[in-house]
Amino acid sequence: MSPELGSLQTEPAAAPPESGVDPLRMPDGALVAKRDAPVGGQAVLEGVMMRGISVWAVAVRRPDGEIEISSEPIRPWATRHRLWRLPVLRGIVALGESLKIGFKALGISANAQLEEDEEGEREEIGGWMWGLTIAFSLLLAVGLFFVVPVGLTSLIKDRLGSAFLFWLVEGVLRTGIFIGYIWAISRLKDLRRVFEYHGAEHKTISCYEAEDELTPARAKLYSRLHPRCGTSFLLIVMVLAIFVFAPLGLPAWYWLVASRIIGVPLIAGLSYEVIKWAGKNRRKRWVRAIMWPGLMLQNLTTREPDEEELAVAIASLEAVLAREDPKQAAGKQPIEIVA
Repeated sequence: MSPELGSLQTEPAAAPPESGVDPLRMPDGALVAKRDAPVGGQAVLEGVMMRGISVWAVAVRRPDGEIEISSEPIRPWATRHRLWRLPVLRGIVALGESLKIGFKALGISANAQLEEDEEGEREEIGGWMWGLTIAFSLLLAVGLFFVVPVGLTSLIKDRLGSAFLFWLVEGVLRTGIFIGYIWAISRLKDLRRVFEYHGAEHKTISCYEAEDELTPARAKLYSRLHPRCGTSFLLIVMVLAIFVFAPLGLPAWYWLVASRIIGVPLIAGLSYEVIKWAGKNRRKRWVRAIMWPGLMLQNLTTREPDEEELAVAIASLEAVLAREDPKQAAGKQPIEIVA
């Protein structure tokens, strides 16, 4: 066992009995909060984006070692009309908002890594470049995880002989491709620091949810796994797709492909409800058992962060807290956010 994991297994002595610390801990043996807060985030290049109800912020460690912080207000669609707060629909809208904020935060973090010229200015990456990146990323995700599995399964459709076997094989293939993809990118050395910042994001959120002191030393005690993580969300998407597509049977191949593309928002909305429910019921053992595969997958997409990376994550969250109290704002605007 590494020294880092050993230190994680020491319960914070200063945590009072009424604090948010859950004595059951996470599968890695580290602490987890028993309360769910409307705070989420995302790892970016050399930094972390955090968001609350009405504001999001991104903190990035520049090449000179300084932390650069940017924040912007947001007005979630769920606050604009009751329709967008309905189950499933709220998940579709939340996913769209998260993607928009996430890509913008990535752009800010990428520009922060660029060197300044003699006049102290940076030649930032243009918006059109990020537009192409977003379009390519979405096409790659839908194509790889939905179109490719149904296309490959269609090649042996006649041999399978039943709709049940078709969607079962397709679902297993889709999930296998997804897990294989996660495993492959987890082996890339260039992404290691991004995964460390992902771990820092989770630890910081759990520290805040537990109402503990937001310092690197305290945040380090918490788990780098989180019940509301986007990695777990994506695994749920892959599994739920099996059941959503099952009633469609075996139409012509072009209808099969079209249904997989059109059905993505519905599956995302349903998966959002599952991850939201899991976050609120994290203390129940049987819920933890259901979420265990997703938590194990997070071992590939997170790494143990150092205190400097935790400081960046904390700076991002504190920038949000400086402009709003997410818990108080959530009472007025019931919005759930994926961690």
